[in-house]
Amino acid sequence: MGFGGISIWQLLIILAIVVLLFGTKRLKNIGTDLGSAIKGFKKSVNDEPPIENKDNASEQLTKDADFKAEAKKETDK
Repeated sequence: MGFGGISIWQLLIILAIVVLLFGTKRLKNIGTDLGSAIKGFKKSVNDEPPIENKDNASEQLTKDADFKAEAKKETDK
């Protein structure tokens, strides 16, 4: 018994059909594209936007704090 009632033989048949339909080169390209898309998404989620000017850094942080405070007030209403 395999995954959810699908045996290993059924999985191998499905894999063979997919390879016949798309070909190994196209499957490799799809995997590469999908991997780079996921990598880019993770990078954009983890990175914070850069502060443009070091002199204005405290001013920008103050604006961010004010914006968050206003948003919290609106959600509390």
